[in-house]
Amino acid sequence: MSAPTIVEIDGREVRLTNLDKVLYPSGFTKAEVIDYHVRVAPVAVQHLAGRCITFRRFPNGTDQDSFFEKRCNAHRPEWVPVALGPGDRRGGIEYCRVEDTATMAWAANLAALELHAPMALAADLDTPRILVFDYDPGPKTSIVECCQVAIATQAVLDAVGLRGWCKTSGSKGLQMYVPLNAAHGGPTHQGAADFALAVGQVLERQLDGKVTTVMAKVERPGKIFVDWGQNALHKTTIAPYSLRARDRPTVSTPVTWDEVDDCAGGRAPLVFEAGDVLQRIEQHGDLFADVLVVEQELPSPRT
Repeated sequence: MSAPTIVEIDGREVRLTNLDKVLYPSGFTKAEVIDYHVRVAPVAVQHLAGRCITFRRFPNGTDQDSFFEKRCNAHRPEWVPVALGPGDRRGGIEYCRVEDTATMAWAANLAALELHAPMALAADLDTPRILVFDYDPGPKTSIVECCQVAIATQAVLDAVGLRGWCKTSGSKGLQMYVPLNAAHGGPTHQGAADFALAVGQVLERQLDGKVTTVMAKVERPGKIFVDWGQNALHKTTIAPYSLRARDRPTVSTPVTWDEVDDCAGGRAPLVFEAGDVLQRIEQHGDLFADVLVVEQELPSPRT
């Protein structure tokens, strides 16, 4: 085992180990994971900061066992902040907060390849800042059908004056974020979930046989599961710009509606690896920047 490497990032000392370890079957190493985390941090951290972040760690690579780490590592550097978030029967859990580039590098060194974030900020856990539609393709479907359902979803949202922004899951599916960012109060997690379910049920009727809001796997073949339950208090979704644990270092990547439309028509697959994403940021900036600032209100439930 080689000696650890100590690097300084923005005045923080970060200890890096086993840099040549291969974490992806394609040959992508821990050093390359760290490099990606550091280079994407100026954009990615904006979508992580202030939230209770769950790490999914792959110490022996993506083709080996992994584990979710909600409770922030006891051996974290003193400069890694924590926040109290949803816990277990013993009470709340102190989650890691990812607020800077040094913490991104530290997480990468832990082989925390996937960073999962909740829809609410740690300062107000009861109020989601975002509503999410998570499109999960069942057997005999793909991201192409996910994009078709996303377009149909936006048509439904248009009727109530809401806009959504899409990103790939980095795996097989697609997600649409509907920013809320209520200045004064806002919906509860249950209210967001109820609205997402209602929209999903409209899609079930409009796209008969192509969409389901039922979680049971028997309902999935040939359909896109609109996972409205991702809006629950204790749920997290893969964060924008996070790597995914696939054979290759694919990334959950913000995309334009033109790209969604092209994918829906089978003209362009939406699959991006780490290097692709860095190039996209250089060319287009953060396509998800508006998700952090646009303020929208869900329609009041009918009584």
